[in-house]
Amino acid sequence: MAKILVAFDTRDEGFEKLGSEHEIIRPPKGRDFTLEELQGLLPEAEVLCTVFDRPARAELLEHGTRLRLIANFGVGFNNIDIDYARSHGITVTNTPQAVIIPTAELTLALMLDCARRVSELDRLVRRHPGESTAIGRSGYLGVHLSGKILGLIGYGRIATAVASRARAFGMKVLYHKRTPLSPDEETGQGISYAPLEELLRLSDFISIHTPYSPETHHFIGAQQFALMKPSAIFINTARGSVVEEDALISALQSHSIAYAGLDVFEDKDIPRLPLCQLENVCMTPHTGTQTADARRAMNEEMLENVARFLAGRSDLDRVV
Repeated sequence: MAKILVAFDTRDEGFEKLGSEHEIIRPPKGRDFTLEELQGLLPEAEVLCTVFDRPARAELLEHGTRLRLIANFGVGFNNIDIDYARSHGITVTNTPQAVIIPTAELTLALMLDCARRVSELDRLVRRHPGESTAIGRSGYLGVHLSGKILGLIGYGRIATAVASRARAFGMKVLYHKRTPLSPDEETGQGISYAPLEELLRLSDFISIHTPYSPETHHFIGAQQFALMKPSAIFINTARGSVVEEDALISALQSHSIAYAGLDVFEDKDIPRLPLCQLENVCMTPHTGTQTADARRAMNEEMLENVARFLAGRSDLDRVV
């Protein structure tokens, strides 16, 4: 029997996968365990279930003398001290499957919002309650998705889902990644590889889908924004620090690009004041997986990883 410590308040779906042979420690409904509580409970635990917004750093993990698995609720794992886990032989898993559809759909939602200036027009209507909002025949013109070029920077599972949805809107899709797909794969998916500079110059919409790492820190900065069309719409639902936010703000203020749709930000997901003051920005507070369907699926995927690990199986969503 293994002792499984669940650090956060989560749904009940999926716990049946663990059966009755393991001891599961969960916090009271409505709150997460505090760091101090986790430090007190962790020494007896073999499995720690944590979540993307709860750090699992060395100051906590060093209490897990019996810890064998950290199962993360989320696809990103920068909340976990990966170096510590690797050096102590602790397996780390995440939930990559459950996040694909909701994040891809949010990407399309931000593209549509920016293209048709939905949030901007919503604010305009609200400023004139009880009045007809006249914008004239040429005011607040948007653009179609159909016939436009979407450039995807990074091409993993989420970007693949975005590409298929964008093609349903009649868009041409370019992608850039370190190792391009085979010609047959590109043909099958209806996409084309482009070097980064070419993708930036040609694309009407540019969407970031690369994970964060020291190599991708500020991967998109002033030099890259300068290559984009003045009409370009920039989308980021990946990681905030992949983009140099000051350079993005400057590009938006100077209208070097037309619009940005952002779900993530560089500083702990807190948008800087200039972004909040700009009309040509649509923002959401890191809500890529903020659907009931996704939360249910993420919980089940996290606990499926736990069940498989404890059964000695190797088919895990393994990070370390």
